[in-house]
Amino acid sequence: MKNQFLEAGQIVNTHGIQGEVKIVPWCDSPEFLCQFDVLYVDEKPIQIRSTRIHKGNVLAFLEGVNDVNAAMALKGKTVFIDRTGVELPDGRHFIADLMGLEVIDADTGEKLGVVADVLTPPAHEVYVVKGEHEYMIPAVDEFLAETNVEGGYLKVRLIEGMRTDV
Repeated sequence: MKNQFLEAGQIVNTHGIQGEVKIVPWCDSPEFLCQFDVLYVDEKPIQIRSTRIHKGNVLAFLEGVNDVNAAMALKGKTVFIDRTGVELPDGRHFIADLMGLEVIDADTGEKLGVVADVLTPPAHEVYVVKGEHEYMIPAVDEFLAETNVEGGYLKVRLIEGMRTDV
């Protein structure tokens, strides 16, 4: 079951004295987070009055947060987005939806394990698959045969050296 609300970042500090908050985005880019009109904090919707990008973070004025004290009260809080307001490009998935998918060797049908983590280095994502062995699989077409989030599986093509001993 897909969660309707997804973690999207964390309020790490205030910015200035007028209630602006600094959010470290946990999504692909700060621009992605800036497209939303509403964020959710402590399961409550908060309207966004304005956002801007500063040094890879998002600076935001939130409805009802009008001074530094109100902004400081949000420090350390996780912000969530509503997935129903998002259209992802074809072939893209939320990391939260990939976690726990069963991973199958596309050539042999062997069950390799489940997606236990998704690393996000600059070049491309890497799926950490844990089962009897651990695999580090780059999320690129050469290795991904099929991603079926609704079906609960990911089919991959392995090459020598992808398996690490756990």
